Amino acid sequence: MQTALLGFIALFTLAFIGIPLGYTMLIVGVAGFASYRGWEAALAMGSQQVLDIGMSHSFSVIPLFVLMGSFIFKSGIADELFTTAQRWLGGFRGGLAHAALGASGGFGAVSGSSLATAATMARVAVPEMRRHGYDPAFSGATVAAGGTIGMLIPPSVPMVIFGILTETDIGKLFIAGIVPGILLMLLYMGTVVIRARHSPEKMGAVLHTTWLERMRSLPQVLPVIGLFLFVFGGLYLGVFTPTESAGIGAAGALALMAVRRRASWQRVREALWEAAELTAILIPVTIGAAVFGNFLTMTGLTYQAAEWIQALNISPLGVVLAMCLVYILLGCVFDSLAMLFLTLPIFFPIILQLGLDPIWFGIVVMIVVELGLITPPVGMNVFVVKGVLTDVGTWQIFANIIWFVLAGFVCLGLVIAIPELATTLPSLMR
Repeated sequence: MQTALLGFIALFTLAFIGIPLGYTMLIVGVAGFASYRGWEAALAMGSQQVLDIGMSHSFSVIPLFVLMGSFIFKSGIADELFTTAQRWLGGFRGGLAHAALGASGGFGAVSGSSLATAATMARVAVPEMRRHGYDPAFSGATVAAGGTIGMLIPPSVPMVIFGILTETDIGKLFIAGIVPGILLMLLYMGTVVIRARHSPEKMGAVLHTTWLERMRSLPQVLPVIGLFLFVFGGLYLGVFTPTESAGIGAAGALALMAVRRRASWQRVREALWEAAELTAILIPVTIGAAVFGNFLTMTGLTYQAAEWIQALNISPLGVVLAMCLVYILLGCVFDSLAMLFLTLPIFFPIILQLGLDPIWFGIVVMIVVELGLITPPVGMNVFVVKGVLTDVGTWQIFANIIWFVLAGFVCLGLVIAIPELATTLPSLMR
């Protein structure tokens, strides 16, 4: 136990002085393992983890889904998603905020990245909202919150990381996130309705559109909706594996670019580079997490933590709530992926020992981690939006986003209280 605590102290110290997290976990993990088994065994273990993860079939899901999202982004679909949502939802009070959330859910579903969704919608939706009289800080808060939906609705890079680190079925994780993701989007829209009643000065003009205009906007987004349904419908029915669905999605997105006459060599190269860059960032972190996890196992920390929790006679629900509190506190300092890499080697064995559903726990973790993307003082989505809205203060956005954070906690509470929200669809998969 003492060795594990010293390992964590060393890990946080190295991370705070600026060493990348992946290399920090790798250094501490190898050194800690060597203190038990010697350097020869530690280096052999580290090299084996490099080989195993580099050869992992599951890891190929990440670059392919990132490539799918990059192709769709380069095809200019984000603007049309917002335009279509604006036609259908603009007639309500706060309609453009509803449209921004709906478009964020749609774009998040095909990009798989919360940060990319927030950055894209900040460029697409916020100028239109401001032009129609919406408060700039409220507009920024809306798209920052909307970006978090992308972590739940598949494909989701954090879900893939969770699946790899815990050896949980990635396909079932994807399907399990659909209902909670839609629920979160509806709760965010409900937040806009409440804010429109109590702070009408933050809302702009109501846009009136005819049914003909609404119907004419649908063909613009039907191809990407069809691609999403085909990829994840095939996954749900057991026709595709997650890796196959990712490959089909990337190929379909490239075809969509070509049909829309956006598939220039420059755009294709940029999309390929983005996928390669993200993969190159994630691989060292994943390897480091695996090595650090082996070190923690060697120290016996995970087993001792499980025994300690059982000795406290706390209910499984109490344990999960305590873990959620840890994630909320870590969210003040670390980003979403760092939290997963640091905590899962300790938390997940405890969840298994308590007999809880790993798929359900994965969705709970996704929700509480995404709340960290919009809570101060880090709030990565807020800083991404702030980078686009240079004339709006960071704390102005945080002051408006607190209502969306509360809606996120409601979603978290519902999924914890009613696990079937996350487990029903995966249980029906073939």
